[in-house]
Amino acid sequence: MVKSIEVSGTGTDFMNGAIVHYKKETPEGMIRKSTVIIDLKGDLTGKVLYQVTSMVDCAKGTLVNMGDQVFSGSVAGSDPVMIRDSKFRFEANLKTGEVSGDVFLLDHLAGPEITCTLHVVGTGKDADGNPTFRYTGNCTFGSDQSPKVAREVSRDR
Repeated sequence: MVKSIEVSGTGTDFMNGAIVHYKKETPEGMIRKSTVIIDLKGDLTGKVLYQVTSMVDCAKGTLVNMGDQVFSGSVAGSDPVMIRDSKFRFEANLKTGEVSGDVFLLDHLAGPEITCTLHVVGTGKDADGNPTFRYTGNCTFGSDQSPKVAREVSRDR
């Protein structure tokens, strides 16, 4: 039985702990590749490890982030799961501070068969200057979900 649910929650992007692999100045601005950890709360609870290529265009006042990421945690109380995304894209307006993007957790790595697509909107920064955000979206539980998850998802939604 396949079941889809709406999900939402919040997160913190721990940029203050980023590992910068390289940084290159360009005529438009800069390109940087780094590895960062995100903490997720809400319907998705766990961590995201992501390797991101950030492209800053100073003339346009934009930042674009793309790369690969893996979510490890639980979805709506599921057993532990690992899901990979190689298609995420975030855009930031450096003048207004607006940030939004989309996440495609579609490549199952471990645990129950779960996929999620999320829309993310920046909400500011925490006391340490790390970006914060809220997410909303949809997660689909495949036929091999544990009975615990099926009961919890049916009861809670």
